[in-house]
Amino acid sequence: MSETTGTAEAQARILSAALPFMQRYENKTVVLKYGGHAMGDAELGRAFARDIALLKQSGVNPIVVHGGGPQIGKMLQKMGIESKFENGLRVTDRSTVEIVEMVLAGSINKEIVALINSEGEWAIGLCGKDGNMVFAEKARKTVTDPDSNIERVLDLGFVGEPVEVDRTLLDLLARSEMIPVIAPVAPGRDGHTYNINADTFAGAIAGAVQASRLLFLTDVPGVLDKDKNLIDELTVAEARALIKDGTISGGMIPKVETCIEAIERGVEGVVILNGKTAHAVLLELFTEHGAGTLIVP
Repeated sequence: MSETTGTAEAQARILSAALPFMQRYENKTVVLKYGGHAMGDAELGRAFARDIALLKQSGVNPIVVHGGGPQIGKMLQKMGIESKFENGLRVTDRSTVEIVEMVLAGSINKEIVALINSEGEWAIGLCGKDGNMVFAEKARKTVTDPDSNIERVLDLGFVGEPVEVDRTLLDLLARSEMIPVIAPVAPGRDGHTYNINADTFAGAIAGAVQASRLLFLTDVPGVLDKDKNLIDELTVAEARALIKDGTISGGMIPKVETCIEAIERGVEGVVILNGKTAHAVLLELFTEHGAGTLIVP
């Protein structure tokens, strides 16, 4: 057998094994949150765009929500605007929110759209403002002073929480065979523009469209146990128990809490996986063992 024939047969076996999983997600909506750290590599960006194109061609309805924290930080530095943080959260004043919108809804958004279009699909760049898709309210964050045990409210400026999601435009795009690529910027009923955490925004979108899966592409493999081994699957109750006993800690806590919120909004399952693994999306959806941690009701 020639090497070419052997390779072709291996590819055929892979496609055959993937078929039942493709059928499982046919005509289903999958929301993918593409993180700022996961999209720093050009080759991985092309692999991600190819995955999205293949999902669409397999009969899946993908919706991409993207972040861009590192890119925003670089642009603010270039513009001479100092980044201020409160308890690890970026304070977004009026001048900062203009840069945030420019970077998220502008350069990053169009870069992802162009990558998907180059793979032969129709992607369209949007943000929460388009078609009144998302309305936000000013985020209210409270922190407790460890010394005095007194709670105080953080003023993060124009940082928002999604409070209304209208799926009309997303349904229209799905019927038109177009792939929405959405930046987490939205208007408030007060006339202001709000910067929204991309994980929270993706969860709100996924809940509104009753997504079959919500995938968080991050820079970690998923949720790890106390021995640092990947946990393949968790129920909401198990995830809460791991937060309580300290197994899930640090920055993974808000991510898992966002997964739980998405499930409570009606998403069938949420996955945390490593976006720095080439074709992580296909490995998760179209193989038996997946690629990250699946959280289910």
